[in-house]
Amino acid sequence: MTAAQPRIALVGSGQMGSLHARVIAQSPLCELALLVEPREEQGRAVAERFGTRWAADFDDLSGIDAVVVAAATPAHYEVAGRVLDLGKPLLVEKPLAATYKESVDLVERAEKSATPLACGLLERFNPAVRTAREFVGDVVQVTGVRHSPFVPRITTGVATDLLIHDVDLAIQFVGSEPEQAKGVFGYFHSTSVENNAEDSADAVLRFGSGAVANISASRVSQRKVRQISLLELDRLIEIDLLRKDITIYKHIDQSQPADRDGYQQQTVIEIPAIRYSEEPLAAQLAHFIGLLADGADIDAERRAILPAHRAVHDATVSATN
Repeated sequence: MTAAQPRIALVGSGQMGSLHARVIAQSPLCELALLVEPREEQGRAVAERFGTRWAADFDDLSGIDAVVVAAATPAHYEVAGRVLDLGKPLLVEKPLAATYKESVDLVERAEKSATPLACGLLERFNPAVRTAREFVGDVVQVTGVRHSPFVPRITTGVATDLLIHDVDLAIQFVGSEPEQAKGVFGYFHSTSVENNAEDSADAVLRFGSGAVANISASRVSQRKVRQISLLELDRLIEIDLLRKDITIYKHIDQSQPADRDGYQQQTVIEIPAIRYSEEPLAAQLAHFIGLLADGADIDAERRAILPAHRAVHDATVSATN
């Protein structure tokens, strides 16, 4: 890698690719040196907006230090494979590839060549998640809800598009891979079954510690919901991933009111200060740039990719068989 700021090539300039282009171009840590987009009009427009050069494809990537892949999911495997063949470190938007088998292959190829590889599981860099990880203890139950209105441009199912985020967070907070993952999928739009693209996906994960996670993803909601709850034996930690805030509940007493029928509960509520303000995409980019430095633990980064992909795969097999 060059001694100066790493020169980044970005593949893809759609909705997510444009966000990556903005963050890379604005970062003081690197340079957006190339935008690869087969759609010339789209690619040139985004490249011009962020002051870089456009190309319809890439071959040797000479002069490029690392690559960010934000193309459509079906293209991830082929594009990432070509980048790995060139020995370039890369960050790939989630899911790493369209199938678990392809994801495993990419990780194994990166391991064999000792190439830095990261996956864009962006919620890891949510300021509320980063703050919560500093004080969360032994989690016994996780409940995740990730619901969205329908977006026609996304042709893949919600398991790899939405569910994977909260499955990954559950694994991170519990601190181990699930021993079992079962799923139930729903198909509601007329094209969902023929495209094998589920509209809802609910998964139950069982961990070796006894912890359980219930994760729900849907693209047929009428509002956007991004919430994850972490239950310890003595407190409940609720994280709103949209508002980027945390609320902690601790039940201290319950009784029957002396002057009336009913139920009375006393609960202490704590609202911790969020310790981080950095945009998740910028924090993720900084983490990726850190992987390019000498001594970075690129093995640990690669190992952290597949557990969520494996759990989503197992839930999918369970739901579709």
